Amino acid sequence: MGSINTVSIVNDSNETMVGNGKRPLVLFVCVHNAGRSQMAAALLAKRSNGQVDVRSAGSAPANEINPVAVEVMREVGVDISAATPKLLTLLHAKEADVVITMGCGDACPVYPGKRYLSWDVEDPSGKDIITVRRIRDDIDTLVAGLLEEIVTGSVL
Repeated sequence: MGSINTVSIVNDSNETMVGNGKRPLVLFVCVHNAGRSQMAAALLAKRSNGQVDVRSAGSAPANEINPVAVEVMREVGVDISAATPKLLTLLHAKEADVVITMGCGDACPVYPGKRYLSWDVEDPSGKDIITVRRIRDDIDTLVAGLLEEIVTGSVL
């Protein structure tokens, strides 16, 4: 995969920026945009403290966020109850600096010059709370690593 044509820098306010002077934009994509991608986006937003712009979308969005995902996110102080699943568009991919796919397969659009990462994360749909907690924690570990890579500039 090609990487974008900008480099990551940190300005005087300790805010992560890309070479075009904007915060990096990370897009999380899964099928329904009701569990994995919503949890990942919320966890990255929380961990980055505004240093990274975050979006999520789905190739076949559900009607609502997975209620078990909402519950396990509340357990870690993150409220995703007001989030709504969104349809993935080519514009989403075009605007993003990094696109993280989470099981959407061939339905994820590919836009040249963007960095794509594929995370093999279990779908929480229909799973019990213990399983969804584990999925949340797996995603959080991946998000922490991604944020470190963004801050150091190795993912952009």
